[in-house]
Amino acid sequence: MSRRFIIYGLLGWCIEIFWTGLGAMFSGDVKLTGHTYMWMFFIYGLAVLMEPIHDKIRYWPTILRGGIYTVFIFTMEYSTGWLLRQILGVCPWDYSGNLFSVNGLIRLDYGPVWFLAGLLFEKVHDGLRKIDDIIKI
Repeated sequence: MSRRFIIYGLLGWCIEIFWTGLGAMFSGDVKLTGHTYMWMFFIYGLAVLMEPIHDKIRYWPTILRGGIYTVFIFTMEYSTGWLLRQILGVCPWDYSGNLFSVNGLIRLDYGPVWFLAGLLFEKVHDGLRKIDDIIKI
């Protein structure tokens, strides 16, 4: 489980840097500057908690699975952002001012992104399971 936590944390970092770099491109930044926060490693690592959910809903229709993952990711993003605000006094991301923001901690317009991310997670989870079967760790 700790190995998968690390893998999900690293994968999340990479995806976020790519995503923010893509956003920079659309904002006119020809350097394609991407960024993330150290805290995000631990937050993305929490994707390991989605594995048992995936195992239980594996054969459900895609729309239901994606919806469940979206709710899970929104819940984790809101909860961890709230917790960081309580502990540090600040959350690394701040969506305040966005029309679809909830307390500056989540953006509801990211729902489709989290839907697809959840379905991508299934592929990663299955791939890690296959690797585990091959190397028997």
